[in-house]
Amino acid sequence: MTPPALPALHLGPHTIAPALVLAPMAGVTDKPFRMLCKQLGAGLCVSEMTTSDPRFWNTAKSLNRMDHAGEPAPVSVQIAGTVPEVMAAAARHNVEHGAQLIDINMGCPAKKVCNAWAGSALMRDEALVARILSAVVQAVDVPVTLKIRTGWDAAHRNAPVIARIAEDCGIAALAVHGRTRDQHYTGHAEYDTIAAVKQALSIPVLANGDIDSPRKAAFVLRHTGADGLLIGRAAQGRPWIFREIAYHLATGETLPEPGVAQVRDILLAHLRHLHAFYGETSGVRIARKHLGWYAKDRPENAAFRAVVNRAESAAEQLALTADYFDGLVLAEAA
Repeated sequence: MTPPALPALHLGPHTIAPALVLAPMAGVTDKPFRMLCKQLGAGLCVSEMTTSDPRFWNTAKSLNRMDHAGEPAPVSVQIAGTVPEVMAAAARHNVEHGAQLIDINMGCPAKKVCNAWAGSALMRDEALVARILSAVVQAVDVPVTLKIRTGWDAAHRNAPVIARIAEDCGIAALAVHGRTRDQHYTGHAEYDTIAAVKQALSIPVLANGDIDSPRKAAFVLRHTGADGLLIGRAAQGRPWIFREIAYHLATGETLPEPGVAQVRDILLAHLRHLHAFYGETSGVRIARKHLGWYAKDRPENAAFRAVVNRAESAAEQLALTADYFDGLVLAEAA
């Protein structure tokens, strides 16, 4: 079956091609990872969630999350919060610091976020959703996007209602994760609700949830009629998934998986960027989770992690990683 076409996505003055977006993930989609995914085929990469509370804008974590120097355009920054006026101020602040798109988080299921009545908890208060969206759209002159879930729980799948509110408030595009908040990331994403949202709206709709292969991407596009896709957890350790999906949708064929030597080179470049961005101590620590993701589908995963996680310096981490992959390259050639 011929895969569905994936036209470019237009958000204000920005053309997103391909319409494959790295979904915002706290602790994952930092600048080094965003830039890597962009190099490997993502049309747009959204920042980690940034707080709308101005008391925390000057912390080391927030400053890192708001650092967009050298990042390919367009720069998309996700903000989270509950007070319309505070969210509006946060949007203005991020635009002043380089954001060219503002994304509003109404999809995060984390307890500490929802307990503060932010993230997906906001879907329980449709009137507040409207006030927040209107305030943010009116506060900035850049396109504003929104990410939601299908609802709070199975009995309250109100994504179509929230979607109509978003369109009425001037949201430029809507991303829908095919799970309710109470599912977190368990079970399987469902796409019927996303299809219903797409049918009801004239603004672009992007599908999200369990899109972990080119064939799954084609299935989700066909089933939902979505204008684009958000890829989240499937990009962890496999940032080349974007070019694989784009190639399959364009040709109907499957792009070969990158060889061990290519994975090694991608990973080493990623590690160097993490070390430079965070400094050696934090960079080495943060790199460990990425190392685990890169190796997770390989039979030597446990042994590899046991070795590289002992590294305390950037040089040692790079050397151990290179040695491990060099060994795989030699074994592959034997």
